[in-house]
Amino acid sequence: MSIANSIRAQIPPIHSEGYPFIGAFALVSLVLFWLWSPLGWIGTVLTIWCALFFRDPMRVTPVREGIVVAPADGRISMLTRVLPPAELGLGDRPLPRVSIFMSVFNCHVNRSPIAGRIDRVAYRPGKFINAELDKASEDNERNSLVISSTNGRIGVTQIAGLVARRIVCFVREGQTIGAGERFGLIRFGSRLDVYLPEGTVALVAEGQTAIAGETILADFRLSDPGRTYRGS
Repeated sequence: MSIANSIRAQIPPIHSEGYPFIGAFALVSLVLFWLWSPLGWIGTVLTIWCALFFRDPMRVTPVREGIVVAPADGRISMLTRVLPPAELGLGDRPLPRVSIFMSVFNCHVNRSPIAGRIDRVAYRPGKFINAELDKASEDNERNSLVISSTNGRIGVTQIAGLVARRIVCFVREGQTIGAGERFGLIRFGSRLDVYLPEGTVALVAEGQTAIAGETILADFRLSDPGRTYRGS
C-alpha cells in the first residue's frame, strides 16, 4: 500500500449532509484570506473542524441477539426512569432512559440501537436550550422513533441542543433497519435518549463514553445462561 493510500485509509469519510456546510466554511475562509490572512487561517481551522464534525467512520456492530447498542457517539449523561414522550406511544408509566450527550467534537451520525421494524417516526418542534439539561427532553426540538424487534420495543429520540438547529432523519415508518445502521444525524451539538422496556437493566454508567453502533447499552436477554458482562 502506498503512503498516500495508507493516509487516506486513516481518514474517515464525510457524510453527504456535511458537504454544503464544509463548502460554505471554505468559501468564507477564502474571503477572509483576501481581507486579512490571519482571519483566513482561523477560517481554515474552522473548515477542518466542520469536516471532522460530519465524519462518518465505519463501525463494527456486535451481532449478539438481544443487545441494544448506542445510537450516538458521546458521553452517557443520564441514567434515569421517566415518562417517555407522548408521541412515542410507549405508555404512561416511567421507563428506563439512557441519555447520550454529543458535544460539537463528536461524530453526529446516529445509528439504530437494535434490528427491527420502525413503527413510528414523530417530529416535534421546540426550543434550543442546553441539551445536557433534563428538561431538554420535553422542551427542545426533537424527532422520535419507535423500533420493534423480536426481543423488545424501544424508543429513540433525537434532541436538538443549544447550537443544533436541524435534525435529519433518513428513515420512514414501516421500514426495517439493522442494528448499527445509520438512521439520521443532528447538526452541531445535541443529545440522544433511548427508552428501554420495563425491567431492562442498563449496562453502562454515567460519565462513560459511548461509541455509536458499538457500545452495548443493554441486553434484553441478560437472564439467559451465559449472558454475563463485566460489572453486571
